Amino acid sequence: MQIIKEFKEFAMKGSVIDLAVGVVIGGAFGKIISSLVNDIIMPPIGLLIGGINFKDLKIIMSRAKDGSPAATLNYGNFLQVTVEFLIIAFSIFLVVKFINSLKRKEAEAPTKEPKPTRQEILLEEIRDLLKK
Repeated sequence: MQIIKEFKEFAMKGSVIDLAVGVVIGGAFGKIISSLVNDIIMPPIGLLIGGINFKDLKIIMSRAKDGSPAATLNYGNFLQVTVEFLIIAFSIFLVVKFINSLKRKEAEAPTKEPKPTRQEILLEEIRDLLKK
């Protein structure tokens, strides 16, 4: 029973729950970034490079024989994944930079001074009268 109690304490710690929320939100954010890369960024890049699909690039090390598949070095897939990673990393950088700029603007926004209370006004009047 002690192990169940310890597990319950561990699972209910704030950091574990925060981590779980972060993982769920990260998964959803990952889908947004993947859509951004695949649906918005990659089509113009594909148009610029003439529709080259890196995944098809490979070096054939030995030809197929007697029904066995050819041994190939698929370096094109590695290039494709690397390019996608760089685009995703840059996209995340831009999104985080944009969010930070919004936070910075919010922090720099001038705050209105609160209106003095009735007591403060009376104290200021008393102070001014004492100065005279």
